[in-house]
Amino acid sequence: MKATTLGELKRSYPMAKLGRSVKDEARENLIAKLRSGERLFPGIQGYDDSVIPALINAVLARHNFILLGLRGQAKSRILRQMTELLDEEIPALPTDLRDNPLRPLSAEAKRLLAEAGDDAPIVWVPRDERYVEKLATPDTTVADLLGDIDPIKAAKRGTGLSDLEAVHYGLLPRANRGIFGINEVADLAPKVQVALFNILQEGDVQIRGYPVRLQLDVWIAFTANPQDYTARGKIVTPLKDRIGSEIRTHYPRTLDEGLAITQQEAWTAREEGLYIPAYVAEASEAVAFMAREDKRVDKTSGVSQRLSISLLELVASNAERRALQYGERTVARPMDLYFALPAITGKIELEYEGELQGAERVARDLLLKAFGMAYGERSKGLKTDEIVDYFTQGNLLTLPEDARGALREMEQVPGLLDAARRLESHNTPEALVAAGEFILEGLAGRRKIARGEESYSAPVERERERWGSGN
Repeated sequence: MKATTLGELKRSYPMAKLGRSVKDEARENLIAKLRSGERLFPGIQGYDDSVIPALINAVLARHNFILLGLRGQAKSRILRQMTELLDEEIPALPTDLRDNPLRPLSAEAKRLLAEAGDDAPIVWVPRDERYVEKLATPDTTVADLLGDIDPIKAAKRGTGLSDLEAVHYGLLPRANRGIFGINEVADLAPKVQVALFNILQEGDVQIRGYPVRLQLDVWIAFTANPQDYTARGKIVTPLKDRIGSEIRTHYPRTLDEGLAITQQEAWTAREEGLYIPAYVAEASEAVAFMAREDKRVDKTSGVSQRLSISLLELVASNAERRALQYGERTVARPMDLYFALPAITGKIELEYEGELQGAERVARDLLLKAFGMAYGERSKGLKTDEIVDYFTQGNLLTLPEDARGALREMEQVPGLLDAARRLESHNTPEALVAAGEFILEGLAGRRKIARGEESYSAPVERERERWGSGN
């Protein structure tokens, strides 16, 4: 039975634990996890040799920290998983600040202990409730974060406004004995930042002109965009100075890392029998890699990993739609990426050159480059000279949506289905068409053939070579 009063707590709970700060608590639990070999931050991919060691060091040093990175780099997820370093639950007084029974902060807690003593009630706070998060916006006020005088409270108690029990506490005091996460801290107004570091460092703040001293026990973590944090000067210098560790996040460094994240997060479990060939998934993932390198895409905005996740989900959806429409097996094909363009156009910020071309044109170019990248990884052992020659001779190939119709068209291209069978282990018409399309898209991405809106053909330079002698 868990203690329900302070007296019971003193008899049954190791009181030394109540003497720890939240940072000490997290440090002790982290040390225990490291010694046992338990995996830290499960579900966070690609950070094992970079971000996670830096986080571990920050926790061991009892630092407040900031995660600097572009959008879609799992910053918020990391903050929310920090609660795993806290005890499963802690005892507290039933006050707004979840006061420590041994170290009461609020006037309400002090009055409760004075009146009830060992009969003061105890509540148990689970670790998930010890995390408070705020998305910083320019309209965030000091009152939102720290609190304000509540005239109604004062009237009900029959006291003046200077009574500490008339204070309505903001988000930061309510995170007492827990973790307070602030996303996009650069968007906070300077006066709010000043109030924030003041209460953290000195423990005092003025609420409506009344000095309130609060020695809060809070572990604070920020996130920010690197440009906002370092270039625009939106973080006041004293606040920067009080952040112990600056940890840089990053996008996946390899296609395999990115694919592991996407497959973990994307909802592709639609129905039994949905098959997404590995080369289709790789091409889908490569789109984000190409976008991050493309000069038409704004680098300071970044290309979120959510692009890859949404793209793969739409690829699965289009495969599902086609299977229902034509009565086929549900197999994702490269053509499904073109039906999934809305996942790309809505998630990239374009530079001036890209704006002139238009988001859809840029997205189609990125798809071709992505196919070229993925094809380069899988083209070994594939014989494609006959395929290229077929188009160089002036032939066109237009593929219908249904798999059997597409297969009949592919049979006209020498060597295409033979190469597809080497690439694809499944021998169904749907899978062979998917492999054949991937080879065609890969050759187009490598500029060995051309891809129009509907057809494959010889690239322009090949056409010029073919007809050059006759001009």
